Amino acid sequence: MVDSQYYLPNSIRISKLDCKEAFELLSPKEKLYAHYLSRAAWYGGLVVLVQTSPESPAIYALLQKLFRKQTPAELEKVASEAGLSSEEYLAVLVYAAGFYANMGNYKSFGDTKFIPNLPKEKLKALVWQSKAFMDSPKEMESLWNNCSHLLFSLDNRQKQLGLGQDGITTYFSGNCSLEDAKLAQKFLDSQNLSAYNTRLFKREPEAGKQAYEVRLASSIKTDCAADGEGQTRCGQYDFEGAVFTVHRGDYAPLMEKVIQNLEKAKTYASNENEVRMLEEYIKSFMFGSVDAHKEGSRFWIKDKGPIVESYIGFIESYRDPFGSRGEFEGFVAVVNKAMSARFAQLVSKAEVLLPELPWPQAFEKDQFLRPDFTSLDVLTFAGSGIPSGINIPNYDDIRQTEGFKNVSLGNVLAVGSIVRKEDLTFLEEDVKDLYLKLVGPAFEVQVGLHELLGHGSGKLFVQDSKGSFNFEKGSVCNPETGELVSSWYNEGETWDSKFSTIASSYEECRAECVGIYMCLNKEVLSIFGHENEDAEDVLYINWLNMVRAGLLGLEFYSPETKTWKQAHMRGRFVILRVLLEAGEGLVTLKETTGSDGRPDMLITLDRAKVKTVGKSAIHKFLCKLQVYKSVADVEGGRALYDGYSEVTSDGPHDFLRIRETVLLRKVARKLFVQANTTVKGESVELVEYENTAAGLVQSNTDRFLEDAEELERHLLELSSHDIACWC
Repeated sequence: MVDSQYYLPNSIRISKLDCKEAFELLSPKEKLYAHYLSRAAWYGGLVVLVQTSPESPAIYALLQKLFRKQTPAELEKVASEAGLSSEEYLAVLVYAAGFYANMGNYKSFGDTKFIPNLPKEKLKALVWQSKAFMDSPKEMESLWNNCSHLLFSLDNRQKQLGLGQDGITTYFSGNCSLEDAKLAQKFLDSQNLSAYNTRLFKREPEAGKQAYEVRLASSIKTDCAADGEGQTRCGQYDFEGAVFTVHRGDYAPLMEKVIQNLEKAKTYASNENEVRMLEEYIKSFMFGSVDAHKEGSRFWIKDKGPIVESYIGFIESYRDPFGSRGEFEGFVAVVNKAMSARFAQLVSKAEVLLPELPWPQAFEKDQFLRPDFTSLDVLTFAGSGIPSGINIPNYDDIRQTEGFKNVSLGNVLAVGSIVRKEDLTFLEEDVKDLYLKLVGPAFEVQVGLHELLGHGSGKLFVQDSKGSFNFEKGSVCNPETGELVSSWYNEGETWDSKFSTIASSYEECRAECVGIYMCLNKEVLSIFGHENEDAEDVLYINWLNMVRAGLLGLEFYSPETKTWKQAHMRGRFVILRVLLEAGEGLVTLKETTGSDGRPDMLITLDRAKVKTVGKSAIHKFLCKLQVYKSVADVEGGRALYDGYSEVTSDGPHDFLRIRETVLLRKVARKLFVQANTTVKGESVELVEYENTAAGLVQSNTDRFLEDAEELERHLLELSSHDIACWC
């Protein structure tokens, strides 16, 4: 019997990401702009297949060919004839839907592998009876042989993403260790090269020196300087007894598709900032230049209040086991003006609210650069998953001195926060109705504060290449030690490169702490339309939602490897530990027996103590998080964060046993069905799909009909090129 965490249940909830009303309000020019940006995002999103696992490109090609020849409804009859039950065929559709939604066979939220929930021979029988196989038997058999073993394999190393023997990754060759990753990061820092768009391959030694290949994502494959590039960063470098060779051309055919559609989008841009932004993105994807992407991001920040908002590139580093390399993502969305007005009001109050955060003024940015903060209805989100909110760009040097943007994804929030009462685990019956009523509004407040005042706050102390400091070195004291600040970031070092494996989760935890801390402010709640008793209820539900999320986070801890598989959920567990440690009955965890006779849990939050005991605990912890981050104290920050992240059987709570109960009661994360856009004559049409596994599959099959065979060939070539590197 396969452990249920490694397959998606047939009962998984699938929601439609509705953007029809917002899309129809766009002008014809805006629709064309949105369409070509979406196409660029969708093509780039295919890069995630190559970034996820060695087998993902082949699985994708197999599924695409299967469903392109026959719709899900047509295949159902074939499945029956092949001996599959209706539940087994639904399991095929659910697997395919989950694969498309995650852009690979590992969950984007948790990094755990999932396999089809039916016997291997049953899926093979369906493939062999399909029209795709009848039309191209050799091709389909080759694809099956290429991927079927890994498609179903649950060997220990293959159960999760990770580095070396801890899991699977294609950001590093299979022979890379944590020490190799650290050395490569030191090399990249020494050359002022970002890791965001790179992968690392450990090669055979050269002249007695360990050799590494750093591969840049670009459409150009040659390493010599190209027209329009200036000086190339490619070449061979000796560094600390090793040889590093910087090549480019990673994902080249997919990068070319992205560029082609960004060029088309440029025709329909509404202002010069959008044109310049797209030109720099094109340079970035052509030459493999993060510097060009940074320049594009600067123009993006300057593009205030666009009707069609977008961002694209190698953005989030959650799934790199070392925490430095970005997964490709791209989104296109339309502004929701009514909700954006609330966020604009929050931005206008930010300079008044920021001083309420618990660290000294010297640890806050010298100037708050007012960002755009808009609520968007997502038209397209390509990548491995869809967040509720985003604070970007992730480049520290730009965020600290030039600014950033915040976006709240309104239609994601609207469907993402809908919970069925029967799925609401671990809460007392008498709070469930209030929770169901207010978890949506509370999460909206939390996302706003998390993105704007969480990710948007705090200063990094830096010494530049000329020896100058961005803080008063001789007078700023560390509030945790009472001594003068004695550590900082040097030129070329970033938050991600210094804190590496804990950076993403630590920062998400810090932003979550800011959210629950600042939602205690009545003025904040008033901005979101909550007053008096309603405000008190929203505040309580926001904190309750956080402590429950901390408990649910145990699903994403692996006792076998003693690692966390999801950045946000690790952060929420840390917050739960902090609040439990605060004592005084603020949070209680009680192991119980459910009505079904199986183990259960009950988590309670004393709402009368949130503003006293709770606030004090988060105040102290949040200050520590920011101080360690500001002064680049990796040792202190890691000791603090790893300590609260520890999952053991010791102490007042047996978290390893509690984790088993959490797994027993877990509810699968919902999937989203997204629309497609097509150009008909001079107009753009929105094509929507039903909120079922079949609808999600069909939307992905329809997405690349015009060049499907070409794309699948490119993906298989990219995959086979490095096949020897993953052993």
